Amino acid sequence: MPSPRLLVLFGSQTGTAEDVSERLGREARRRRLACRVQALDSYPVVNLINEPLVIFVCATTGQGDPPDNMKNFWRFIFRKHLPSTSLCQMDFAVLGLGDSSYAKFNFVAKKLHRRLLQLGGTALLPVCLGDEQHELGPDAAMDPWLHDLWEKVQALHPMPLGLSMIPPGVPLPSKFTMQFLPETPRTCSEEQCMARTDPQSPPSELQPFLAPMVTNQRVTGPSHFQDVRLIEFDIAGSGISFAAGDVVLIQPQNAASHVQQFCQVLGLDPEQCFTLQPREPDVPCPTRLPQPCSVRHLVSQYLDIVSVPRRSFFELLACLSPSELERDKLLELSSAAGQEELSQYCSRPRRTALEVLCDFPCTAAAIPPDYLLDLIPPIRPRAFSIASSLLAHPSRLQILVAVVQYQTRLREPRRGLCSSWLASLHPGQAGPVQVPLWVRPGGLTFPETADTPVIMVGPGTGVAPFRAAIQERVAQSQAGNFLFFGCRWRDQDFYWEAEWKELEKKGCLTLVTAFSREQKQKVYVQHRLRELGPLVWELLDRRGAYFYLAGNAKYMPADVSEALTSIFQEEGGLSGPDAAAYLARLQRTLRFQTETWA
Repeated sequence: MPSPRLLVLFGSQTGTAEDVSERLGREARRRRLACRVQALDSYPVVNLINEPLVIFVCATTGQGDPPDNMKNFWRFIFRKHLPSTSLCQMDFAVLGLGDSSYAKFNFVAKKLHRRLLQLGGTALLPVCLGDEQHELGPDAAMDPWLHDLWEKVQALHPMPLGLSMIPPGVPLPSKFTMQFLPETPRTCSEEQCMARTDPQSPPSELQPFLAPMVTNQRVTGPSHFQDVRLIEFDIAGSGISFAAGDVVLIQPQNAASHVQQFCQVLGLDPEQCFTLQPREPDVPCPTRLPQPCSVRHLVSQYLDIVSVPRRSFFELLACLSPSELERDKLLELSSAAGQEELSQYCSRPRRTALEVLCDFPCTAAAIPPDYLLDLIPPIRPRAFSIASSLLAHPSRLQILVAVVQYQTRLREPRRGLCSSWLASLHPGQAGPVQVPLWVRPGGLTFPETADTPVIMVGPGTGVAPFRAAIQERVAQSQAGNFLFFGCRWRDQDFYWEAEWKELEKKGCLTLVTAFSREQKQKVYVQHRLRELGPLVWELLDRRGAYFYLAGNAKYMPADVSEALTSIFQEEGGLSGPDAAAYLARLQRTLRFQTETWA
């Protein structure tokens, strides 16, 4: 390979942008072009001035926010003093991944594209706007865009004389090699887990804290369709501290039955140990894997075997398949023409990687272990709003978890990996239960002044961060706490009802509820906001209140924003454009904050 010419930088929240970036890296190597693939925040951004060719792949999260692993880059690239010729030697392209059902569709990609032009960069192509809502997913926009991109790149960097493109059916070398050890070393028995119970520095993704689970209690009624848990951890001695609005990240693991099935299908011995070696000098080994490592540890705690596989999974399987029949089917599913069929087979019914491997048994049995880390992505940590305050519950951390389970056309119900794993843990029944976790700042920050009112809108499990905020504010004698809570039924999913009622009695809280299913006409939190329009306007316009919103990102934020703008018009006498500008000003000054999730 020639010296690195192409750099692919990604900002990814759920792994899609990272997967697309790895695909770009593979396609570059097939064209004999050396390529580095890195997360934006792990790349020294000052080096961009020396890069001749960069492809940025970035997702948009929440309400137009950059993913966590590009936030530092984002702050740097928008510094006002950067010269307009900073990137004049750089050719670039931006590939965006978004969801057109959200108001700020691909906002990050569009804004980054404009900023790179302002800094002197030369765009090879217009920004690509991948859309999760398209029936074929982001590939519908990506495939033609990538075709044009490679034409432009090859015009700038032709293949070396005498070399041709590596054809798609030929597998590229694996990223790592696995050296299996002849006997199980003592350190491999239950892995020297990277997590610690007595950390020297605050816990992080590289070194989580093994927190003992204290309680795991179902808080929805027995006849309610959803199982929601209030889970409490003991964080004494962890070095963890947090404030209202912060988020805890939990590193889940696969179910033992799935680990066993995976090892059987691939013909792996779960007790065997190995060491991992990168093939290329600048590729680090995954920090979360101990060396040496057992196959059981790799499969149970690292490989996301129940994730829904992407197109690249089928491309690699086709390359590795010894069965002509299975290979033909895999090639069909990974081709541009086969994307509708792939969607029907995999994406829509949410079929997992493990289930696909069971459907292609000859291929699965022939997968060289070296390719496992190329084939299956790592398990990602899951974020939960912290639902308690250290001022009310010292040395404790609580979360509210909706256990994800739903049916598709497949026989087995689909289950959320982390929520199902947490729900399966029973502290006290089978010895101590420990969960790897760490904390990071969330998207919500609360005013410190004692007399600033806060309006909190938290339907369903969206109320979790507001319980932390209310506990914290009450402990600090901060008044003016207004909570709008919505759920289906008063007697089934009214979280913390007794706690709210007690605080109301003491005059520490004003509670407004919306029980959507208890009358013919459904009533949601936005309806209650409109009903109390004069109070909302008084709090925001005359008393300088802060407004917070947490919960499902799909429709609720837009419905609540609409309710607010109509209040501004009716109660404040503002015109439509002035009401929209008033809301935008609240957002800009952090007096309107949201924490939403898909």
